[in-house]
Amino acid sequence: MSTLRWTTAGESHGAALVGIVEGVPAGLALSIERVDGELARRQGGYGRGGRMKLERDRIELLSGTRGGITLGSPIAFVIRNNDAVIEKLPVPTNPRPGHADLAGCQKFGHRDPRAVLERASARETATRVACAGIARQVLEHFGIEVFGHVVELGGVAIPATAIDAAFALSSAKRHELREKSAFFALDAATDEQLKALVDATKEKGDTLGGIFEVRALGLPPGLGGYASGAERLTARLGAALLSIPAMKGVEFGLGFATARVPGSLAHDAIQAARDTSSGSRYERATNRAGGLEGGMTTGEPLVVRTAMKPIPTLRRGLPTVEFETLEPTAATYQRSDVTSVPAASVVGEAMVALELTAAFLEKFGGDSLAEVEDAVGAYRRRLGGV
Repeated sequence: MSTLRWTTAGESHGAALVGIVEGVPAGLALSIERVDGELARRQGGYGRGGRMKLERDRIELLSGTRGGITLGSPIAFVIRNNDAVIEKLPVPTNPRPGHADLAGCQKFGHRDPRAVLERASARETATRVACAGIARQVLEHFGIEVFGHVVELGGVAIPATAIDAAFALSSAKRHELREKSAFFALDAATDEQLKALVDATKEKGDTLGGIFEVRALGLPPGLGGYASGAERLTARLGAALLSIPAMKGVEFGLGFATARVPGSLAHDAIQAARDTSSGSRYERATNRAGGLEGGMTTGEPLVVRTAMKPIPTLRRGLPTVEFETLEPTAATYQRSDVTSVPAASVVGEAMVALELTAAFLEKFGGDSLAEVEDAVGAYRRRLGGV
């Protein structure tokens, strides 16, 4: 048995992005179309910039399968960049506020922000989405769904009633509802208001941030751990989501609202399960904890929200200084989005899926999918007696 690991390489305007995923058990029928579908979603959403018109992300599988079935060996792939012009691009003369430019140049002793920004760019997240597109197929084999959607953009929130109604639908209908929204939200009626907001913001040369939510449905209780901080799934998911460029905050369940209510309104009463098909004899009366207690899954839906700052690349340029003279100037404008919160929801979904797959395989992992199936079955039977 091996631990799920993944890594990426590549620059925004380099020849290609590269990803390697290790620890996927042998015997899984891997759908490349499933991976490419996630990459296409990451490139969508209203308010995106010109780069999305240049790239059509697809993975080119290099290793790890035979006849479409995983071998248990590392799965390697590339995503070719159409806009591979890194050697032709000029050296920016000033660092852009809100980016890694200045701190990265100070860290490595560069005077060329491109030596930093090419890797710090959110373009790298395409590789993460592809890694997750591979790994999450393990979860999906066991009926676990990871679903991301936008809940707020530029201060305009999707009605909670619409979100609740969507999660009362079947998975297929919920996905269909999200696909109808230009913002990957669960209330198409809000789209026109959001489009008007994005258009007005673009006219001003400004940008917008927002909040997305990721839910995981069908998780068994007991993923993660409490014995050390590093085992706690709360910490692992928080770190994973905050590793995405431009993310500024993460909350689970009621999140920050729990700081403003008494304990009687912050926790989830335990009761006998009405549905024991998952194997568990228990359920929570509410889900204020967002499906995590003590750093472990409870068996309730996992609910996590992430706040994204407005993109700092503004058409009108934020104030900065020239490297050589320290003279005040406006930051160099590079092609950018008005908002990429919808795309960020896809990346956030991917990061949650990667961490959950890792935790799932830590609990049930084996060299082959058949071994994982045996372990999951045994655990569900044991839950019936706990």
